[in-house]
Amino acid sequence: MYSEPLTAAITEAESLVAAAPHIETEADLLEGLQYLAQGVAACVHGAIHFDKDHPFLLSGTGPFTKMGLDNPDTMYFGARVDGAHEYMITGRRGTTADISFQVLGGGEYTDDNVPASTVAFDDRELTVDADGRFEVRFGPGEPGPDYYRLPPGKAQLVIREVFDDWSAQRSTFAIARTDTAGTAPDPVTAELMAKRYAAAGKQLVNRVKTWLQFPKWFYDPLPVNTLTAPRLTPGGLATQFSSVGHYDLADDQALVITVPRGDAPYLGFQLGSLWYISLDYIHHQTSLNGSQAQVDPDGMIRIVVSENDPGVTNWIETLGHRRGYLQFRWQRTDAPLAATDGPTAQVVSLAEVAQHLPFHADNTISPDAWRARIADRARLVGERMVG
Repeated sequence: MYSEPLTAAITEAESLVAAAPHIETEADLLEGLQYLAQGVAACVHGAIHFDKDHPFLLSGTGPFTKMGLDNPDTMYFGARVDGAHEYMITGRRGTTADISFQVLGGGEYTDDNVPASTVAFDDRELTVDADGRFEVRFGPGEPGPDYYRLPPGKAQLVIREVFDDWSAQRSTFAIARTDTAGTAPDPVTAELMAKRYAAAGKQLVNRVKTWLQFPKWFYDPLPVNTLTAPRLTPGGLATQFSSVGHYDLADDQALVITVPRGDAPYLGFQLGSLWYISLDYIHHQTSLNGSQAQVDPDGMIRIVVSENDPGVTNWIETLGHRRGYLQFRWQRTDAPLAATDGPTAQVVSLAEVAQHLPFHADNTISPDAWRARIADRARLVGERMVG
């Protein structure tokens, strides 16, 4: 049976999920099983529709295919490329906050490998015409304007489009291999289909192993309920700084986080579960960015992370996750960020939250206004993302 390698891999991946050391409750396990099902969908989609000679930009991460602490403000696109060939990316620039391009060489992310970034830049390097159209090439040739050299061998090309305003106009992207553009793939053979099923299974197991290991390197060793100073994001993103941490809160506690709004075109904050994926950001406020967050008169954003509702606009819901990950991102920065540009965090009693918000009277929100806020989130995710 062609599907046997895939079904065996699903069984192996399910065993890895069921044995995850952070599972404490049935809810933790069920979240893991949902994460696994989303991974099956993503890996089958990626493997079955991959064609090395006729590449297409695919999204392996989104609201229903989560992995790698996916950013609720970002749409992800990628293709596998080979340094022996030339590829052309065309598109039209929208009104979003940032677009970044990255080439990862040295294989895929695994539980013992973080691939090196060999190319990383944002759309400020592109030549964009009056209609917003652009064209950029990647290949074995000499680097120059709108041309970037690929590393030898196989690599991953990743495009991230980042929304500060969720109602911004999306950009468009397409990829073609220049020597095969205008031709069609050969008919699918039994051998090719068998390879694709096997590839989907291999990718699934790797996906589960990798993202269970990744936070053990970069998050878990940090002191709990703290956040690091801003630093360039590991992995080579050109202009992204990040601050990370992990939390552990009782139901009657809150983490009050204070961060300068600053002038970065994009500032985003989110929670992640111990599966290293975003929480439900469609029907709950588990993330905030610079456009969504309420900024106090002193230029600071004050965020309250808690299980129970503190009645403030910048409440971040933990959704029953006693423990989890904290992530800030700044993008399209013109200069390095200092520690003073980053966040501070303090654990307080939920009953004492108001005492730690100097503009608390301005921070409160009514239940009806909160419901309208959540309805806007769901609508705007639906308008820019599809299932």
